[in-house]
Amino acid sequence: MTTHNMLIAPDFSPERFAGWHMFNTLIQKRANLNMHLNIPSSHDEQEQVITAGNIQIIYANPFDAATLIREQGYRAVARPIGKSDEMVIAAAAKSDINCLEDIKTGATVAMADNRDVKLVGLRLLEAIDIEEADLTWDITETYQAAARKVIKGEAQAAFFLAEIFHSFSRLTKTQLSVLIESDLADISHVLLIKEDFPDTEIFMNAILNLHNDDDGKEALAELGMPHGFEAMDEEYAEFMIDLMQTLLD
Repeated sequence: MTTHNMLIAPDFSPERFAGWHMFNTLIQKRANLNMHLNIPSSHDEQEQVITAGNIQIIYANPFDAATLIREQGYRAVARPIGKSDEMVIAAAAKSDINCLEDIKTGATVAMADNRDVKLVGLRLLEAIDIEEADLTWDITETYQAAARKVIKGEAQAAFFLAEIFHSFSRLTKTQLSVLIESDLADISHVLLIKEDFPDTEIFMNAILNLHNDDDGKEALAELGMPHGFEAMDEEYAEFMIDLMQTLLD
């Protein structure tokens, strides 16, 4: 039996790791497909794996999805229900930065390498006339590392994927102060399939029906997607890509 490759973008909470393996196991059983799960540890590693080729399915962040759809022959087929990609800008609780206006030109912002989070964050900072070139960027391996930079005073603020921020330990969160959290709703990670993938129909049937039984519900709960996935048509995918382009512009 042919083995297909599925890649999961690395920007998820560590507590979701087991959930992705549960998800992969269930999909293999229900679609009768051999699926090899690829979970790169960083955005750079993700790009290397995709460039090497032979990745049929990708759970991608919206920024990467736009490029993969328009340049690399993927199409968006599903998205998690009620799970948008929001972001948080936070500072150290003991710092002098208590609101967005306290972020000044020259400040250092720590963040993991997640471009859609950066785009949304920069759009939020437009309200205080701060642009990308006004800041020094400290790109860390993980969001946890970005949090440590802020807590230690090595960065004045940090950008976080909201889900990951809210998954931090109580101790970590007490040392951070939320300056703002986005509320966009229309931007989310998406499930992409390579145009020439031969088993799209049976794969999609397995994905869209995961929420209909206890095993599927358990896996989805582990992923923080209790409502499961919904099908995504080309029109909505284009709408989201255009939204990302608006953020870029």
